[in-house]
Amino acid sequence: MPLLGTCGGFQHVVLAHARNVLGLEDAEHGEYNPYASRLFITPLSCSLAGEVMDVEIKRNTAASWEYQAARASERYYCSFGLNPEYLDAIVRGGLTLGDVDSGGEPRILELTSSHPFFLATLFVPQTLSTAEHPHPLLSALLRVAREP
Repeated sequence: MPLLGTCGGFQHVVLAHARNVLGLEDAEHGEYNPYASRLFITPLSCSLAGEVMDVEIKRNTAASWEYQAARASERYYCSFGLNPEYLDAIVRGGLTLGDVDSGGEPRILELTSSHPFFLATLFVPQTLSTAEHPHPLLSALLRVAREP
C-alpha cells in the first residue's frame, strides 16, 4: 500500500521503523515522553511552524524522480524531527535520506528497496498543492494508488 506520511506522519514513520525494523522497542517521541532514554524524535533547533524553506533533493531518490528538480520550497508545521544521533541507524536500517534542508537536517525519508511508494516528509506538501498545480509527491501517491 502506498504511503505518504507528512509532518507527524514523518515522525511516526521514524518511530515505527526504529521499533519494528531496528528492534528498538523503547524508541520514543520527545513530545509524548520527553524523559525517555531513547528519543528518536526530538524538538527541532527552532520551530518550523508556518515556515516555507528550501530543501535540497538528493539525486537518484524517489523524491528526485517526482520533483524533477534539485531544490524545492516547502511549507512546514512541525516543531519536532528526527534526532540527528539516530540518522545513521535509520539509514543503515533501510530508510533512504531523500532530502535535507540548508542545515543538512533530514526532511524526506524513503523506503525504496522493498516498497513501490513509501515517503515521509517533515514538511506538508498538501498546503502548496492546488488543482491547477498539484504537488509532485501528491500526484505520485495518487498515481501509484491507482495501479493494480
